[in-house]
Amino acid sequence: MNKNIILAGVGGQGILTIAAIIDLAAMNLGLKVKQAEVHGMSQRGGAVESHLRISDKEIFSDLIPKGEADLILSVEPMESLRYIPFLSKKGIIVTSVDPFINITPYPDLQNVLNEIKKNPENILVDAEKPAREAGSVKASNIVMLGAASPFTGIEKEELEKAIEKLFLPKGNETVQINLRAFNAGLNITKQLRK
Repeated sequence: MNKNIILAGVGGQGILTIAAIIDLAAMNLGLKVKQAEVHGMSQRGGAVESHLRISDKEIFSDLIPKGEADLILSVEPMESLRYIPFLSKKGIIVTSVDPFINITPYPDLQNVLNEIKKNPENILVDAEKPAREAGSVKASNIVMLGAASPFTGIEKEELEKAIEKLFLPKGNETVQINLRAFNAGLNITKQLRK
């Protein structure tokens, strides 16, 4: 097993929470994990990325070379475009369509989405609505994790266990909101991939 995942977004969108959940699930399975994080002006809405490498063999570098990412998981559509050069020919982009407008002028959203769609494997998710329905718009990142989960190489149940463990200190209600958000995202991908 070998997975190279780039997580992308803007400060405050929960990129590092997604990374922590995947890391925890992978380690619980006895897999090796390397992670590199780059924080821009994250507290001011700057770009945040995380390279996440998972394998059953030793991993020598925490950075993913260009053309080697199996998955780009982005919680902001324009941020996904930055990492397309890292995507392998068989890689997939899973991105939110909800923009975080932190620059002026923000590019035309439809043009951004059209660029993403040029990649043959892409899943575009409106994450805010299912997050709100799950109980909190803050769970949009977990909706995105759910949508991307079939491409992580980690079983749904293992990711759910990691969500439970990570959020339990915040109370059972927070755990349940995030589990609902995760499953909502997973269901979106199942519907789109029928």
